[in-house]
Amino acid sequence: MGGNGSAGRRRHVVSPARVRRGRIAERRAGAVPSALRTLVWLNEASSSIGTSLDLQQTAQEFADFMVPRFADGCAVDLLDSVLRGEEGERGGSVAPELRAMALSAIDEMKQLEPDPIGEITQYGTAMAREVILGRKPRMVGRIRPNEYHLVSSNPSAAEQLRRAGVHSYLAVPLLARGVLLGVADFVRGPGSPPFTRTDMALAVQIASRAAVFVDNARLYGRERQHVVNLQRALLPRNVPRTVRLDVSTCYTPAADPSGVGGDWFDVVPLPGGRTALIVGDVMSHGLPAAATMGRLRAVARTLMQLDIAPDRVLARLDLAARDLEEDQVATFLCAIHDPVDRSYTVARAGHVPPLMVAADGTARYLDVPVGAPVGAGVIPYDAVRVPAPPGSRLVLFTDGLVKSRRDDLDQGLQRLLGVTGGLAADGLDAERLTAASAPARQRFDETAVVVAQSLPDEPDRDVAQWLLPQDGRAAGRARQLAREQLALWRLTDVADVTELVVSELVGNALRYGHGPGHLRMVRRHRLVVEVSDHGPDLPQIQHSTVSDEGGRGLQLVNTLCRRWGSCRIAGGKVVWAEQDIAGSELALEYPLGTG
Repeated sequence: MGGNGSAGRRRHVVSPARVRRGRIAERRAGAVPSALRTLVWLNEASSSIGTSLDLQQTAQEFADFMVPRFADGCAVDLLDSVLRGEEGERGGSVAPELRAMALSAIDEMKQLEPDPIGEITQYGTAMAREVILGRKPRMVGRIRPNEYHLVSSNPSAAEQLRRAGVHSYLAVPLLARGVLLGVADFVRGPGSPPFTRTDMALAVQIASRAAVFVDNARLYGRERQHVVNLQRALLPRNVPRTVRLDVSTCYTPAADPSGVGGDWFDVVPLPGGRTALIVGDVMSHGLPAAATMGRLRAVARTLMQLDIAPDRVLARLDLAARDLEEDQVATFLCAIHDPVDRSYTVARAGHVPPLMVAADGTARYLDVPVGAPVGAGVIPYDAVRVPAPPGSRLVLFTDGLVKSRRDDLDQGLQRLLGVTGGLAADGLDAERLTAASAPARQRFDETAVVVAQSLPDEPDRDVAQWLLPQDGRAAGRARQLAREQLALWRLTDVADVTELVVSELVGNALRYGHGPGHLRMVRRHRLVVEVSDHGPDLPQIQHSTVSDEGGRGLQLVNTLCRRWGSCRIAGGKVVWAEQDIAGSELALEYPLGTG
């Protein structure tokens, strides 16, 4: 109970009525045999202490159980290392740091000066040090006037003990599985008998029970922290640059340790300036769910980078999930943003629907066909195309954002409509939405949120697209457009290579793809050139002999560019090539997350 200040103190004060009831019960218990009384108390302690796996709550339940039935005041201090999830102390000659965790006292003891909750305990007395280092209880049955310094750490605290009439002191170590976790000390004042050897033995037994609960909470908290650390390590560290899209993300673990597990998000830049937005939720919790999440995210990211349509990604992800040994299923939501036609292509597998917030703050859920969760083995999936006008925001989230212990999921979804509408005027982003969705309650399930805002049109900034003629003029027209655009972007140093790449791509479209469709150029940290055509077959690099007149176009593209690829689209395919841009001026001019 010793200390040197009351600022920041969190004290549990016991009412006088409770004190009277406790002391009446104490007098009645005097007629009960000591052994039976001990068994009754131990049974009550087992049911009253350790009702949760929270360290501070467990310590407070222990203090509340002991006051007023056993003592007039109680303070519980835990090792600072225990609060960090470490094992505790097995022995040593140096006293470890303790941190005040719980207080409970009757009204008459409210003027005492214990250490504030959460602060490092200032135990400088010989008695406190003996309890910590010797791991044995210490008792002062009758405190003499010159002995108050033995049970307090400073003269001010000693004076408050004297004025309150504290006459008896007891301190016991909290030991579990042979490891020291902390210490609990008790005081008695006027109207209470002094502590006896029997009291000390009873306190040791109850403290041992409480120490086991504290250690269980420590182990569970450590496991939760490991899962959270793994979860965060598997999530993206930052948001990549996106074209004409401002993306914010937020992951929030659950307050309840059992709620941590398999929620994730991802933002994947795609060829042609497109961006894939992903959220998913493994339908279980704990370390296995986090591991499964990491695997599914890796598979989903790989499929997305192949520029596969969202519905086909879900079908292949379902096959991958069925091959996992854990036999787990997950919900999944994917939206691909196209900066040219200002649209999202959205598909979902058992997930809550995405939310579209218009520029005027009007919010509505998108009508996206809901398929079975991936891993359930029920396919196919259907995708829908949704316009994304400038100023609109698309919100993707896991169900932890709307879950409540009082309301069902539909009520939570309806409540979220009002929250997003209220935030739209002041600036809606992932962190603010997460905080506003649960202002008066602890989140009992984790949540991942992605908010993507469609930025206003700014001509010739990052993306440009043109339709090409369907005849032999297409190659010359494409080279001219590419040269003019590069001059506008001040990238004339890559003009020669870009013109050559554009000629090869358009030539292949004329020869093998039934004519070109569009030419798209995207400027990010790299330069991307994309040509579409109407042919279904994806190109492949061919081995050409010395005598072959053709077949070297893609070999040339592969040599000149950082990478290239192709993907099927409705009515044909797209072939793209990506080049490095010298210098970092562009990356500095346009920060991450902006278009």
